[in-house]
Amino acid sequence: MNLLLADDETLMLQILKAYFVKEGFNVLLAQDGEEAIDLFYNHKVDLAILDWMMPNRSGIEVCQEMKKTSRTKVLLLTAKGGSDDEFLALQSGADDYLRKPFDPRILLLRAKKLLNLTSKTIIGDLTVDMEAQKIYRAGKDVLATNKEFELMKYLIANKGHIVTRKMLLDQVWGFDYFGEERTVDTHIRRLREKIGEHRIVTYRGMGYCLEDRHE
Repeated sequence: MNLLLADDETLMLQILKAYFVKEGFNVLLAQDGEEAIDLFYNHKVDLAILDWMMPNRSGIEVCQEMKKTSRTKVLLLTAKGGSDDEFLALQSGADDYLRKPFDPRILLLRAKKLLNLTSKTIIGDLTVDMEAQKIYRAGKDVLATNKEFELMKYLIANKGHIVTRKMLLDQVWGFDYFGEERTVDTHIRRLREKIGEHRIVTYRGMGYCLEDRHE
């Protein structure tokens, strides 16, 4: 899933990015309205989280621009607290509205709800329980390791999209990982053995893709 975060507070952006990256999202950052719109038109954006008060163009204006040409989900953040403000935000086309200050965990739950990412994801005979951090195949626990589960979670968040080894290393192993890229291949192979060889497709020279294929 591609998430666009737009806020002129650098610290806020970094804190929110850390929460969403941990959940497997690809995160795009913007610090003003014009930059947010540029990123929107140059990337596929599944959800945009926009601060209402931004330089150049407000979150309201950015939301209206996005809704003209797409069905991208939009959640507006604001320090404004009046009911009239909430009405204006939703009238502009926003799908949800959250007042500052807020708990990042609440924002994460709101975002998942907008994207229909429930605590359990079902793919054929697989059930991935995000809360319990377990993967079941035909009702049986496949006994995935922590790293295999994190890998599966990231693949689910990007289901149908090719992810490169570098993306997997950065998002699953961490940006400070300096080991061999081939460790990704080893973990992919082990995960395939547990969930089914056909589900994770290799695109040579590009990367991997989780697809809802039948054996």
